[in-house]
Amino acid sequence: MVAGMLSHPSQDHPNQGRTGRPRSAEADTAILEATRTALVDLGWSKLTMGDVATRAGVAKTTLYRRWASKNELVVDAVAVLFDELELPDRGSLQADVEAVVLQFAALLERPEAKTALMAVVAESTRDDALRSRIRSAIVDRQKRLVLQGRARAQARGELPYEKEPEAAARNADLIFDVIAGTVVHRALVSAEPVDEAWARDFALLLVSGVSSLHT
Repeated sequence: MVAGMLSHPSQDHPNQGRTGRPRSAEADTAILEATRTALVDLGWSKLTMGDVATRAGVAKTTLYRRWASKNELVVDAVAVLFDELELPDRGSLQADVEAVVLQFAALLERPEAKTALMAVVAESTRDDALRSRIRSAIVDRQKRLVLQGRARAQARGELPYEKEPEAAARNADLIFDVIAGTVVHRALVSAEPVDEAWARDFALLLVSGVSSLHT
């Protein structure tokens, strides 16, 4: 999730085009928070739209006007957390990578993020529609960090500008997969610490690899 779209991809909700009364941002926030809390308390299998509506203090019909299913709702509840990630400018690509890795790891330590992410990933193994929604709502949106980091490194002269758009897109996908996959595996599967020393070593290894993609 590090290194370009310089503008943030659209985060419009897929149900935004539905007719009816204007949506309330406060209600959306309450619903998504209630969804994450319910996941921690109940787990995926016991979570229901009715339970979320009760916790959020809204009518069940309000929930269904916004999200057609539990799958959609939970993915969006997770996506909001990942939208908090930012790529700070620390003066070098390696330092930028270290910072976002630590930020990502800190997010994964939060019970609501950990539980929600593991739940949707597990469920998506048998639900193609859910997997597609995870890709569009979380993965594709967070590739902005890779694109931003790469563009910043190119502007600093740390990386050359790529001539082939297809190669640039493939490289961005690869970088994202390496960072996201490695941090998730270490934090949630191996349950090993993602501390400053580990982030520094990982960033050094990654930047060396990224540089070789441009030679």
